[in-house]
Amino acid sequence: DLVWGLYTSKVVCGYPISIFFIVVNEFCERFSYYGMRAVLVLYFKYFLQWDDDLATSIYHTFVALCYLTPILGAIVADSWLGKFKTIIYLSIVYAIGQVAMAVSAIHDITDSDRDGTPNNMTFHVVLSMVGLFLIALGTGGIKPCVAAFGGDQFDDHQEKQRRTFFSVFYLCINGGSLLSTIITPILRGKHATIKRLNGIVKAVH
Repeated sequence: DLVWGLYTSKVVCGYPISIFFIVVNEFCERFSYYGMRAVLVLYFKYFLQWDDDLATSIYHTFVALCYLTPILGAIVADSWLGKFKTIIYLSIVYAIGQVAMAVSAIHDITDSDRDGTPNNMTFHVVLSMVGLFLIALGTGGIKPCVAAFGGDQFDDHQEKQRRTFFSVFYLCINGGSLLSTIITPILRGKHATIKRLNGIVKAVH
């Protein structure tokens, strides 16, 4: 809206409407990231058939990369794109990475003889590594931008609302992380149980 020659954002309950999108986006991103991370080592061991040492090494390398890429994200945001475009572009990169990881876990893609085992494990490994790299770049790259961008949505006289935003913002981060860490293993357990039951039914018939 144009007021006194200046553009002002729409306000809902005293808060800029953009704040609600920022908070929801951050909750979903954290839920997705920690949900994937909760079962990542199991994916390495039981799908890619890696031993404990390799699975642990790749896992910790991925986590370390997630905490190094915020430096790159901060440089890109401050020097070239700005916070908003950096968040948009790297969120797209992050989403592509999650899709790549999901696709890499579909063994039917390379299971040409339909025996339940991938015929080309190299394809799954390469796609997984590309997916993890994109996820690390995306989740780390937006890390220094989102909170700062949220704070920028408030005017100087909205100090109380700004403080409340940061409290809710970090609550959503931790809430998304906690819920996904609890829910994802439960969903995986149910999926594994269904697969076992299907196997028993096929064996009986």
